[in-house]
Amino acid sequence: MTSSRTATVRARANIALAKYWGKSDVGLNLPAVPSISITLDPLITETTVRFDEALAADRFVLDGAAAREKETARVTKVLDVVRAQSGLGLRAEVTSANRFPTAAGLASSASGFAALCAAARAAAGLAADDALESAMARQASASAARSIYGGFVELPAGVPGDAKLAATPLAPASHWPLRIVVAVTAEGRKAVGSTDGMGHTERTSPYYRSWVEAAPALAAEVRAGLLARDLPRVGRAMEQSTLAMHACAMAAGPALIYFRPATLAVLARIRELRETDGLGVWATADAGPHVKALCHVSDVERITRELAATEGVLRTLVAEPGPGVERQLS
Repeated sequence: MTSSRTATVRARANIALAKYWGKSDVGLNLPAVPSISITLDPLITETTVRFDEALAADRFVLDGAAAREKETARVTKVLDVVRAQSGLGLRAEVTSANRFPTAAGLASSASGFAALCAAARAAAGLAADDALESAMARQASASAARSIYGGFVELPAGVPGDAKLAATPLAPASHWPLRIVVAVTAEGRKAVGSTDGMGHTERTSPYYRSWVEAAPALAAEVRAGLLARDLPRVGRAMEQSTLAMHACAMAAGPALIYFRPATLAVLARIRELRETDGLGVWATADAGPHVKALCHVSDVERITRELAATEGVLRTLVAEPGPGVERQLS
């Protein structure tokens, strides 16, 4: 082992069409419900890991600034797993940059931890292993398990104690050239992170058990629609999954509300475009204020223009199904 070894990896955020919300095993970070996602290009995180014998402690730089203590602790936990796998005793410097807003409901933790797991293993001299890295990423952020893979991806519900649970690819990015229009409705970090929000929802929402019971059927409907390339079928189940997840969180005590006024305005505009104007467009939203509109390529310019003009929308991004992790050892 040389005194310094570096690897750089790119990973992409993903948007869950069938939502993940809740844990079946907190210690192993296992999801309570199945989820299905699209890996999004160009919502990219680029992460470099450098193991160096001159370092006395792990360092984490996020978007050009030293990360907070809690964030660094999560990174060190991943690095400790890699050190155990490789027998490497060196500390590491991790530099990560997101090409989209961080910690704001655009799945930056998903792309970030997927990139971290792949880069840390490569820098430690370990062979690439999608399934193993997906399981590693899941323990840091469950949605990160899906960002290891490109295209359309499924993460099953976890059985308590199953430390090897990983995501699996459903179809490549080329399977269906959909577009996702992201309506950005706020800047900065959300007040309540997803992990804390899930725990609070499980403890206090009277709708949590109903959500866990209903989610598998919604995921199955999304899966069937994706494989058949049936946008209305996917869209209907996706919207129901989204609103059921948020309703469950809103019913917590105190209420957990990620929506902003602009979020509701965009949701209403998407429904109007579909029901009045006849466009094939449906909405989803993660644990954050932004709305993502799923549509065909032929409608993307019109939908982008309409959402950009909606009151409260700061800007729009257009994404498409993209590849999984891109590994580059330097």
